[in-house]
Amino acid sequence: MVYMMTGMTVPTIFDQQLIRRHRQRAAPSYSDFAFLKNAAAKRLAERLELMRRDFDLCLDIGAHDGRLAQHFAWLGKIGHIIHTDPAEKFAIANKKYGPGVVHALGELPYKAESFDAVFSCLALHWVDDLPGLILQARQLLKPNGLLLVSLLGGNSLTELKQSLAEAEQNITGGFSPRCAPMADIRDIGGLMGRAGLALPVADSDRLTVNYPHIFKLMRDLRGMGEQNALLARLKTPTRREVFMRAADIYQQRFGRADGQIPASFEIVTVTCWAPHESQQKPLRPGTATHRLATFLETDEQDPEAEA
Repeated sequence: MVYMMTGMTVPTIFDQQLIRRHRQRAAPSYSDFAFLKNAAAKRLAERLELMRRDFDLCLDIGAHDGRLAQHFAWLGKIGHIIHTDPAEKFAIANKKYGPGVVHALGELPYKAESFDAVFSCLALHWVDDLPGLILQARQLLKPNGLLLVSLLGGNSLTELKQSLAEAEQNITGGFSPRCAPMADIRDIGGLMGRAGLALPVADSDRLTVNYPHIFKLMRDLRGMGEQNALLARLKTPTRREVFMRAADIYQQRFGRADGQIPASFEIVTVTCWAPHESQQKPLRPGTATHRLATFLETDEQDPEAEA
């Protein structure tokens, strides 16, 4: 299967129906497992606090239970938020914070230039065509509208990935995909620029959570609705020996002196804007009216003259 977006053929990586089922199952008890969402939402709220304007109508892509709106509420900068999620149970839960709409993460069926801001907090790693989704978001923004998102970066769960891959190779002699591919921060700024967004700023934070064993980590991922949803995943139950071996490898390779094991999560936070004439623009080369050497109180050197 392929997914068409922006004139390109994009491979379908994820089982979107399975993503929906995972989120449906996670919804009733999501608040017990939302520590990662809370950490990312706090970072987005800190970014929003720095902005000297309000945003009347906003969209939250993959809103879960409306947690991002809760983190934004105290800022007094947001008028109304439309919360979207593939899971109906999450969309229903969102209604106390604003309208909840059910649709796939990669589809934004809204009128162009409808929103003052588009948000997403730890959901876009499940989108097949991330460049296409960013382009859709760009088209939904009013001029000078804000795109403020956080994603799980490529350095997330590296310990778990390595342990499972080696364990499966040891036990079965093969390997099946188990962890979703995630964006690299080095590529995200360029992605925003190619979508026509201005003034992109991206930064990365590493969050390490300690667990008593691998099975508690896997339970938390299930509680978040973050289980394996790759189309190429193993379709038969994984042998118990694989998980036991993975637990041993995890402990031996990454375990701490107190017996705990670390799980790393990289949270990439991105801010950018729909273009507008009021935004600052870099000067064209050769248009500067002052020389840098003057401010540094030094002599300007011509490297070609010294060669």
